[in-house]
Amino acid sequence: MTLSKKTLAGLGSAAVMASMTFGAGIAMAQDGQLRGNIRVVIGSTSTGGDTYQNSSIVVDKLAEHLDLNMKVDAVGASSAFRTLDRDARGNTLMIFHDQSYLGHLYGVEGYENIFEKYTIGPTVAINPGNAYLVPKDSPYETLDEVIAAVGDGETVRVAIQPGGVSEIGFSALKNAVSIEHPGQEDNLVAVNTGSQSDKNQQLFDDQVDMIHGSVQANEQYTRLAEDDQKAMRFVWLTARQDTIEQAPEEGLGKTSREQLLEYVEPNVHVTMGDDETFTFDKEFFFLYNKDMDPGIVEQIDEALTEIYEEGEIQETQKNSFFIPNFKPSDEASEYLNEKMSRYEEIIDNIK
Repeated sequence: MTLSKKTLAGLGSAAVMASMTFGAGIAMAQDGQLRGNIRVVIGSTSTGGDTYQNSSIVVDKLAEHLDLNMKVDAVGASSAFRTLDRDARGNTLMIFHDQSYLGHLYGVEGYENIFEKYTIGPTVAINPGNAYLVPKDSPYETLDEVIAAVGDGETVRVAIQPGGVSEIGFSALKNAVSIEHPGQEDNLVAVNTGSQSDKNQQLFDDQVDMIHGSVQANEQYTRLAEDDQKAMRFVWLTARQDTIEQAPEEGLGKTSREQLLEYVEPNVHVTMGDDETFTFDKEFFFLYNKDMDPGIVEQIDEALTEIYEEGEIQETQKNSFFIPNFKPSDEASEYLNEKMSRYEEIIDNIK
């Protein structure tokens, strides 16, 4: 049978339309799913710190589960937020911790209200090691003695990195002094510095009486003899008691879980008033561009739910001294928003 040019043209148009429809169908089928190369930016520039280590554990599992190429990129907080702002496709995701909202509460430049500007993704883990330490030969044996000394008019200098996770414990301590010893809180003095090594050096040089640190970074110094200039000891871990109880029994280094429990509530009490004790768990979670397809949010929630149900990731996290703490996006957003409100009260009280 011979077809006319008109018929052929019509068939050609139909074929093109069918092809376009089929192509659109593929695009729609892909819509709401991660695809291509996925960049996961983090709010740290260090590839040796807890943010990178924790993020890599989670992202590697997610990449394997979803059969995608996903890479963690340590670009720092300001750059990470800017990068996330520019990509609504889902090819850029972000992982950070409580600094992302504490920076906003402290008025740090470059930090906005994450609950208004971004979509909050799932929580994945806690770093239970947030700590405060004094020299091993310090006259202050406990944090209660520090609070009492400040209340008696002694000046106690504390090295912190201002504007976030490092400062929130200091703020809580100052708030506790103002409650227990009204008018004496200014005797607790922040010495603002930078990295953990900077804070350590302040202690080594006898420029401060106490520093913010971590179990991971400072435990090695607690093993030194008291006459060593670098010797220090823990006086406070801000984590909740039940968080530390989930840590491996061997703890970290030569400090067991039982020993770490000596430095958390109720053994250490930092009042928030009304019989409430201040605690702070440093928690890691995803952040997404506000305009990212909700289908991707759901996809990641479902994938991580399955990953955490399998149980292998929890062992990997615990071996690196992280406490598994998966909450899907909606639950995580509500939980973290409430957490921010609680710490906002403390910060407002000491302004």
